[in-house]
Amino acid sequence: MDIKPLHDNVVLEPLDAEKTTKSGIVLPETADKEKPEKGEVLAVGPGKRSENGQILPMGVKAGDKVLFKKYSPDEIKIDGKEYLLISESDILAVLE
Repeated sequence: MDIKPLHDNVVLEPLDAEKTTKSGIVLPETADKEKPEKGEVLAVGPGKRSENGQILPMGVKAGDKVLFKKYSPDEIKIDGKEYLLISESDILAVLE
């Protein structure tokens, strides 16, 4: 099933946080509870409509890996797979 978000919404596939540091230290699950989360953009809406009716272009595109606020996205499940739906304004950065 294809997901087509509306307005300035973005569909993300959550990326698992690394549980081991580069030096080999294993981190407990509680270590990163308040840090921003990561996800890969699967689909984006057409953009937010401005006050004069013009659609503003999105700053992210499918395939981008992004950092977002932990409690911002809504969790949705489609065909047994979990996705995140988030407003573009809650995305903090694009990872390069």
